[in-house]
Amino acid sequence: MAKAKAGASSTRGRPALSPEARENQMIALATDLAEKQLREGTASSQVITHYLKLGTTREQLEKAKLEKEVAMVQAKTESLQSSKNMEELMREAISAFRTYSGHDEDNDDED
Repeated sequence: MAKAKAGASSTRGRPALSPEARENQMIALATDLAEKQLREGTASSQVITHYLKLGTTREQLEKAKLEKEVAMVQAKTESLQSSKNMEELMREAISAFRTYSGHDEDNDDED
């Protein structure tokens, strides 16, 4: 009986430091259990169906589509950030040109 407890405690591992890490631990445990059940032939029809669906062409295409959508959103975000940076550079350049041409920014407000 003592050996069973020692074996169980060695597989527990370190406690998670964040909710995301805890979720990943739980997913890993569930996946391990599903694998064990599949190997032993005791898996439920839901578990079998879940893993069968993961292997379909449709699932692979949907995963590829999602990856491309994520990449597109990231590219749009980078483009927006680049536009903001360009606007700031243009403002700074216009300000510098005004200064170089002898116009003081404070004087513009008074005119």
